[in-house]
Amino acid sequence: MNPRLSLRVIGLGVCLAQGVHAATATPAGKTKSFIDYFRPIPMQGPLTSELWGAPGVLPRDPHNGLEDTANRYCYWDGQILRGEDGKYRLFASRWDEARGHNGWKDSVGISAISDGLLGPYVDRGLMWPTDQRGKGHNVTALRLPDGRYAVVVSETRQGDVFVSASLDGPWTHLGQIVTHGDVRKRASNYSVMLRPDGRFQIVPRSGQILISETGVLGPYEAQGPSIYPKVAGLEQRDLEDPCVWYSGGRFHIVVNSWSQRRAFHLTSKDGITGWTLRGVAYDPRVDFVRYTDGTVNRWDKLERPAVVIEGGHVVAVTLAVLDVPKDQEMGNDRHGNKIIVIPFDGAALDRDLANAPELPAEPAAMATPAKASEAKS
Repeated sequence: MNPRLSLRVIGLGVCLAQGVHAATATPAGKTKSFIDYFRPIPMQGPLTSELWGAPGVLPRDPHNGLEDTANRYCYWDGQILRGEDGKYRLFASRWDEARGHNGWKDSVGISAISDGLLGPYVDRGLMWPTDQRGKGHNVTALRLPDGRYAVVVSETRQGDVFVSASLDGPWTHLGQIVTHGDVRKRASNYSVMLRPDGRFQIVPRSGQILISETGVLGPYEAQGPSIYPKVAGLEQRDLEDPCVWYSGGRFHIVVNSWSQRRAFHLTSKDGITGWTLRGVAYDPRVDFVRYTDGTVNRWDKLERPAVVIEGGHVVAVTLAVLDVPKDQEMGNDRHGNKIIVIPFDGAALDRDLANAPELPAEPAAMATPAKASEAKS
């Protein structure tokens, strides 16, 4: 081989090896990305195999997160807020497992409570039972500047917002989110945050940045088209479930590719422009859902990421998980969904990113398209 060509091939190999997985460099020179900051999960109860689920998710701790061990309900979404009483509330959607995974289209919004961050969370039922029989999906929650709490639902409703003076309700319908500009009219996968500058920001499924100067209902102005095509090296196929937050002086987005079955971590200084790919956020083929005794769970689907921020840093990540491909969860079987809570060292992530350069990223990898039945939810 021509020596110059050989050097080029070696250089290309290094770029591909470092691309999507590269984020920050440790003193030893090892690159780290979001997935490397997950911590082992302390067990809230004994691990057991006497549960529903494929072999890859057994044994597990049913007391982690929100799970129906009787498999009557499937749980999805999962935003956690800590109350002034020190207890944690988890906001989620659920549907009857007997309907299979496609039952999500008729899901309802529920809340659950736990004495500890990791669980177990106890389902407390529908949040707005008299409003469209509790209908709600893509459930997320946040605290408003006036001290009230807001729960936002999309996908099956048009960006509806419910508010309460208490994390325990009652919840009142405030209205629907209003958007201006060239914005996809169907509200889908809304991730909502209160920015440090007092404005509200939404990142929907499309990847656009929407900003409101006047409140949680908007109107939200589109800051331009989707940010995703401008992010060098980012997988462009079937992106969904963005989760946006601010920590360590940066805005962050984790976004999932449902067909490629892995998610990616992006950062920006202003939350609007200059988004940079920082690497893989999570991947079900990597053994990162690990208990402190070394036991690993491998869920087939990891979606709907959300973060828990305490002391200005992410301390845990929630994921809605499914043990088999969505079209194999038929209902009245031994498969199902739950919400898991994984400890996360966000202080270390923010510290490592503090002086990180804007890194180049690899070209999007080629892969086989997934089945259409795997989309959405």
